[in-house]
Amino acid sequence: MPLTPGARVGPYEILSLLGAGGMGEVYRARDTKLNRDVALKILPELFASDPDRLARFDREAQLLASLNHPHIAAIHGFEETATIKAIVLELVEGPTLADRIADGPLPLEEALAIARQIGEALEAAHDKGVIHRDLKPANIKLAADGNVKVLDFGLAKMLDDASAATSADRQRAALSQSPTLSLHATYAGVILGTAAYMSPEQARGRAVDKRADVWAFGCVLFEMIAGARPFDGEDIAEAIGAVIHKEPAWDRLPSSTPANVTLALKRCLQKDQKQRIRDIGDAQLALAGAFESAAPATQPAVTARRRSPIVTAAAIAIVALAAAAATWALTRPTPATRQPARFSIVPPSAEPYAVQGFFRNLAIADDDTHIVYVAGSDSHLVVRPINQLDPVRLNGITGASFHFFRLTVDGSGFSPARAAS
Repeated sequence: MPLTPGARVGPYEILSLLGAGGMGEVYRARDTKLNRDVALKILPELFASDPDRLARFDREAQLLASLNHPHIAAIHGFEETATIKAIVLELVEGPTLADRIADGPLPLEEALAIARQIGEALEAAHDKGVIHRDLKPANIKLAADGNVKVLDFGLAKMLDDASAATSADRQRAALSQSPTLSLHATYAGVILGTAAYMSPEQARGRAVDKRADVWAFGCVLFEMIAGARPFDGEDIAEAIGAVIHKEPAWDRLPSSTPANVTLALKRCLQKDQKQRIRDIGDAQLALAGAFESAAPATQPAVTARRRSPIVTAAAIAIVALAAAAATWALTRPTPATRQPARFSIVPPSAEPYAVQGFFRNLAIADDDTHIVYVAGSDSHLVVRPINQLDPVRLNGITGASFHFFRLTVDGSGFSPARAAS
């Protein structure tokens, strides 16, 4: 039986009932010690004597305490009396995403802005080893300032659940979360609503990981854009059957939906876990068009998300640079291996070396094709191609000395650098 206004749970005074269903009744309450309004999530009397529900309720409080993120509703504390258990939560004013979708499809920019914040919340939870397992529009609050809060980690679990130590234990734990379990008729609608967002493996009662949240993320984004769920049914069996056996209703998406958004949805809603996007951060990148170059040829080309011109330009530039670098690496010629050459250079008697002190004035051209040396009593320059025996005198240059150190070859002939002293 719901608590009435004025009732107290420890230092908290009940103001009104915000919602009921699933595993908890949520009340608006006043913290009489800190003089602020909070949300109290109280375990219904129906489940108060159920050890499994009690343990799950306690686990929700512990998991929330391990998370600290601006897009996850914060936990303020835990209250317990002889008859009541309550989680004290941040009160998030505003409608749920389900309320917003009830008014019709969201504009693409608004849907993507909300999806980005949901993705950041899930990424923070996954980084802590926590998967939500019950992500849906009813569990997402929209504050007046545009901030998004993910609520209700009642079905959340740690990726490495210590309570399921053996394979048999894990199987029993997975089956305990199956949506086909018999529940009180009061909560059938909630289960039906949840079933539409369950991944195929979760609907089959199999073990799940963070890819189940990726699937639910895709379902939520689809519904925001289309104004309708990708999977639906008149009852639990039909909803689950659609999730397991049918393809999403792609024709419900507006024809103006960008190709990269459609592609990201398709990757999130792969029934085979191995084919699905593995990490919610990758789903965010897919929405931004970062996987364009990896898109299969049979699928539409990905376009950059229109969140901001700077982000769009950066994403395109990164993809272009990566493609150019890969092309250059694959097509550039392999440089020939250079082998050292050893040989003697014996000038003809007509053009002997000019020896000045300890120096023999000889140099090799930059392109390794010619030799130049100082010869004769007037110290003129002689050039000899490597592949020929006869030297050639360079006219107009005399008085060269050991300062000569370099010979360059250009289109008109030879240009000795500092040939003369």
